[in-house]
Amino acid sequence: MPEYIEAQKLWQQGRFWEVHEALEPLWLKLSGSDRELTHGIILLAAALHKARTNPRGGWRNFEKALKHLESLPETHQGIRVGALVEEVRRALLQGTPYRPDFPLL
Repeated sequence: MPEYIEAQKLWQQGRFWEVHEALEPLWLKLSGSDRELTHGIILLAAALHKARTNPRGGWRNFEKALKHLESLPETHQGIRVGALVEEVRRALLQGTPYRPDFPLL
């Protein structure tokens, strides 16, 4: 989906709030596992955005994201879901210097 490619570009620039904004219209239209994936990505982006000013808030959003992503296969819609989760976990643990990847196939 082109929205995921746009989200990846914003993500790589560290524009995590804009990732949320880019994906929300898509999320509202989707259902099933595609909706869960998109909601999970939105929450991961929110976690990274929030962690800049409130690390605990970042972890709360991360935990919410896991609930949407845990039932998905390792790869869904060309996104390596498990790798994305681990990238965000690493970024939250390491803090600002680490820029997490958005792993598309």
